[in-house]
Amino acid sequence: MSPDPAGRPAHADTDRDGPPDTATRHFTDHRELLFSVVYTLLGSVADTEDVLQETWLSWSGRNRRTPAPEIANPRAYLVRIAVNHALARRAALAARRETYVGPWLPEPLVAGSDDDVLRSETVSLAMLVVLETLTPLERAVFVLHEVFGYPHTEIAGMLDRSPASVRQLAHRARAHVQARRPRYRAHPRVRREATERFVSAALGGDLQALMEILAPDVTVWIDGGGARQAAGLRPVQGRDKAARMLAGYATRRTGDLDVHYRRVNGDDAAVLFTGDSPYAVMVMDLTPDGDRVRGVYVVTNPDKLGHVRPDEDPVQ
Repeated sequence: MSPDPAGRPAHADTDRDGPPDTATRHFTDHRELLFSVVYTLLGSVADTEDVLQETWLSWSGRNRRTPAPEIANPRAYLVRIAVNHALARRAALAARRETYVGPWLPEPLVAGSDDDVLRSETVSLAMLVVLETLTPLERAVFVLHEVFGYPHTEIAGMLDRSPASVRQLAHRARAHVQARRPRYRAHPRVRREATERFVSAALGGDLQALMEILAPDVTVWIDGGGARQAAGLRPVQGRDKAARMLAGYATRRTGDLDVHYRRVNGDDAAVLFTGDSPYAVMVMDLTPDGDRVRGVYVVTNPDKLGHVRPDEDPVQ
């Protein structure tokens, strides 16, 4: 029985007009955790939803053989099922990336409801980009241990690996991530102010202001998926090239854009709309002190923006 569009299992596993059975209740209770784990492993909302459907099918089938009350730790069992389905899906994602036009970025989680806020306060878009450079197993171990707090011994059982091999994977993954992601982050107010300064300079085509706020080693990723002409085929590196590219886009743009400042994957970000239609999500990765932008992630691919809706307070 697959989940309904709201993400909860359908009624066939419930008593008529009565409460859901135990298996359904366990799945529903842990669905947001499963979504967060799988999304952090895959970076795609659509694929995450597919994996959750596969997880429900595996879980409900397991419970037809062994009733849920006899499963000692349903939460851990569900996470194990979801993680293994997600790892199996990585191969299909890798094949899809080979034909993707231009830079690929994770699908942004834009806060817009209580559930969205819970989801978007997980892993930053910049961190997801770093996680893409790990092997699937390294990523799974890092996400389960560093993000969700699972001990290495429990992860070993989930992945059918020895605790020693899991610790080795964890050590390699942690070293790789720490080399690219500093632990310290600037105060949220500083990050918000820097975000607004960058957006104002970028949309206004202010080359001098862009040169002042961009870090010397800044990199700009624009993920248009081949659907936006302005998107480049490769990331742009270096302050001079990045500033001129961003200023050039602003001068060539036709039509007005409404700017909505929203939380995207836990960070302050700008969501751009043309009327009620989402045009782009812009996420800035700041230096540790928060005074410069060292990474710009712009998602314009319409397929990754279908779930984004305008809020009530656009910034003109």
